[in-house]
Amino acid sequence: MIEPANSQGEPPPSEATDEALLRAVGERDRDAFATLFRRYAGRIKGFLIRSGFREGEADEAAQEVMLSVWRNAAGYDPARASAATWIYAIARNRRIDMLRRRRPEPDPDDPMFRPDPEPTPDAAAAIAARDRALRAALADLGPDQMQVVRLAFFDGLSHAEIAAILDAPLGTVKSRLRLAMNRLRGALGDGFAAELFDD
Repeated sequence: MIEPANSQGEPPPSEATDEALLRAVGERDRDAFATLFRRYAGRIKGFLIRSGFREGEADEAAQEVMLSVWRNAAGYDPARASAATWIYAIARNRRIDMLRRRRPEPDPDDPMFRPDPEPTPDAAAAIAARDRALRAALADLGPDQMQVVRLAFFDGLSHAEIAAILDAPLGTVKSRLRLAMNRLRGALGDGFAAELFDD
C-alpha cells in the first residue's frame, strides 16, 4: 500500500529522508520513529555483532541506542552531521560503554600494570616530532578523506559500515581511503604509515 503525503504535503515516513525523520522524532512523531527504527536497529545490531558482542546483547544494545535516539532527537543538528553519522555516534558510544564493562579490573601486582619508564629526552623529542608530522599530514587531507580516515582508523568501522553511515557507494569509500593513505605515505613515509595503520 502506498502511504499518502500528510496534510503539509510532506512525504510519508517510509519515503522521508533520515534527517526529516529525525526532525519529526524530535517532535515526538511515533510513526517517524517506527520508520527510523526499522531503518537502523538491524544495522546497529549487525555493527555490534561484528564488534564481538553476542546476538542477544547486541539486540538489547541496539534497542537502547534507538531509545537514546528517541530521547535526544530534538537536539540533532543537521548542520553538524548527517542523521546516519549522528545515530552511529550514539551506537559507537554504546559499544565503548559495553567494552569497558567487559574489561576485568586491573591487578596492581601484574607486571604489565606498571607504567612504562619515562622516555629519554631524545626519545621524547622524536615522539613529539612524529606527533607533529602526523597532525600536519592529517590536516592536509580533504574533508571527505579525513572523514573516512576518522571512521576507519579512529572509530574502527568497516568499509561497509562507513558506506552506510555516509550513504555513499562502497567503491567511493575505498577510493577515498586509498587516496588518503597515499597522501599520508607521501607525507610520512611508507614505514611510518604502515606502523600507524598496520597497512
